[in-house]
Amino acid sequence: MIVLAIDTAGTGCHAALYAPDEDRILGAAGADIGRGHAERLMEFVDAAFDAAGLTLKDIGRIAVTIGPGSFTGIRVGVAAARGLALALGVPAVGVSTLSALAADHRAGLPLLVAMDARRDEVYWQRFAADGSALSSPAIASLEAAQALAAGHDGAIAGSAAALLRDGAPQGSDSVSIATVARLGARLDPADHPPKPLYLRGPDAKPQAGFAIKRA
Repeated sequence: MIVLAIDTAGTGCHAALYAPDEDRILGAAGADIGRGHAERLMEFVDAAFDAAGLTLKDIGRIAVTIGPGSFTGIRVGVAAARGLALALGVPAVGVSTLSALAADHRAGLPLLVAMDARRDEVYWQRFAADGSALSSPAIASLEAAQALAAGHDGAIAGSAAALLRDGAPQGSDSVSIATVARLGARLDPADHPPKPLYLRGPDAKPQAGFAIKRA
């Protein structure tokens, strides 16, 4: 089984082809683009296939990051994964950004993954030393997250780490596409569908006082 992994949940746009039996990335492509995921994603998917020397018919599963993260980026990646899975007749699985960050930062200690959600809010999730989740993904005020971190005996990872603990390094929310692929290869699609994990609504709001009159 070959896994096509897609990550568009942050500023990066990445695709990779992974062989679970060999635990090896066969081909990958991507860049930190900030915006424009819809315009660039298939370019990187095609480049990953070219690097691996494979075609779409070789794919047995698709893994995609589902958030939390960029509202637009998540929507682009999930839509692409669902569309490809439907066209190819293969399962698609959703990988949370928080879980991928936890896997990237595993250090044999209990881990609090904390992402800066802006607006004085934090996306967070707790993990055991073995990487298993101890809580569900959630969003909290910065004050509540700081209180949570104060009672956490372990490591903190993610872009909000420095906001929650003095002396913590400035973290990142960028995840390894290889990690997304590995997690996606072993997760059960029935339990982890490719469904956006927004945790809150989009930042964009309708203009006040603007409406279209109905005939």
